[in-house]
Amino acid sequence: MSYLLSHPGDLLALLGQHLGMTGLALAIAIFLAVPLALLVARLPWLNIPILGSLGVLYTIPSLALMIFLVPIFGLNATSVIVAMVLYAQVILVRHLSVGLAGLDPDVMAAARAMGMNLWQRWWWVQVPLVLPVFLAGVRLATIVAIAIATIGAKFNAGGLGKLLFDGLQTNRYDKIVAGAIAVAALALAMNGLLLWLEQLCPGPGRRKSAPGPPEPLG
Repeated sequence: MSYLLSHPGDLLALLGQHLGMTGLALAIAIFLAVPLALLVARLPWLNIPILGSLGVLYTIPSLALMIFLVPIFGLNATSVIVAMVLYAQVILVRHLSVGLAGLDPDVMAAARAMGMNLWQRWWWVQVPLVLPVFLAGVRLATIVAIAIATIGAKFNAGGLGKLLFDGLQTNRYDKIVAGAIAVAALALAMNGLLLWLEQLCPGPGRRKSAPGPPEPLG
């Protein structure tokens, strides 16, 4: 704690880098996950190939995946962000596809009978019902992304992980402890914020049990 209190400027700079990587990766991941999940919901036979492929990708250790991406994107934050996006896909697509599959067909039939077009049914009916389940997926993906961004400091990506790796290289235990506390506090804060947003969502979607998280990353 002494390091955190005596170096607030450094901490804020690293926190900004960490949040920047995490936010950008999640935005890209959500942008990709929504059409994938809609495709799976509309064509159920794609469930096994798409979710199976994403599941296999998730079993690759994050460090190994980033090493594989370095020759393509370079030793920088881009490789880390791409890894974060890939890992987030299996969580986001899985939650959203489960939420869409759990919609009551009678509700959708009633929406069509009221004259709603495809876009209106998506925005006014499907989104409110699946939002709580999807937010649960976003919450899990955020925690995973924060963890991967921490490892990404080894790849010149910056972020709070830099405190950990700098501390290991220089035997500065105060930096190691400061980095561990900062990363844990960020993960807890984001988890609490997204859990609060998830609980604010009304409707039956909030009462549906979301799929559990995949196995921990290697």
